Amino acid sequence: MEQLACNTILSKATESELQTLYEHLAHARLVRKVGDVYQIYESAYKDWNQTCYQILFRMMDVGTNKAAYMRLSTAVPYRYILREHSSLQAIEALLLGGSGLLFLYPEDDYTASLKELWNHLANKYNLSPMRTTDWDFSRVRPYNHPTLRLAQLATLLHDREFIVNRIISCRTTKDVEALFCIEASEYWKRHFIPARESIDIPKRIGKAKSHILGINLVVPMQIAYSENIGQQHLKQSAMSLLYAIPAEDNRYIRQWNHLGISPKNAFESQAIIQIITEYCNKGRCSECPLADMSE
Repeated sequence: MEQLACNTILSKATESELQTLYEHLAHARLVRKVGDVYQIYESAYKDWNQTCYQILFRMMDVGTNKAAYMRLSTAVPYRYILREHSSLQAIEALLLGGSGLLFLYPEDDYTASLKELWNHLANKYNLSPMRTTDWDFSRVRPYNHPTLRLAQLATLLHDREFIVNRIISCRTTKDVEALFCIEASEYWKRHFIPARESIDIPKRIGKAKSHILGINLVVPMQIAYSENIGQQHLKQSAMSLLYAIPAEDNRYIRQWNHLGISPKNAFESQAIIQIITEYCNKGRCSECPLADMSE
């Protein structure tokens, strides 16, 4: 968006023209995301719960650890989480043990108990831990550290059956926040990583992160699921949810903010992200929908 031509076009765009632009771009982005859901669904042997589970893990980190989270979601499949869902400590042991991160840090009483439980569960389900080198800790902030994120995921998955039902039932932004704004277990109030105490505060998934999960997990899942079972009303409610979730605040959106354009909701912010990532960043200026607006 640094090109002068784009700035000039946008400064002259009417509200109607912007809305047409948003419609085109946001729907194109949704088509791609729904396609990703179907691709994972096929690789997950057409199991909607495993599909939700894998996308949930992928969305825990949109940077260098995305592949590691995805690998963990297949190394420790959802069916084993479901079998142990009544025990929060068992789920923590499965996720932290399966990630390999449980063995990276010094031991304390709590992590020792997790290791013992992991050994039992790994033998029970024939599981092997990932390599610790699969994870990248460079530039990882404490609140986004994989060990803490996995502890939060354990709470999210604890004592709740069939994750797909909970994803599909979301209708409002408050539903999304209620689902994802969860707090890691008591041990993590004093830890970001195992065996190293920190300030004593709740470690909760915040509203901003829950909104990102709503945009990138809940909405595409609802659309794909609705198409699969032939329930059009679910697709309509997914679109309503995308209009209801607040707009994202990231470097892409701030580029447009500097031009005096502020998206009102996630539908519009997704459109802006689409134009920057698919056209601006790839040098596809002649194919960009903005080119039509300049004629």
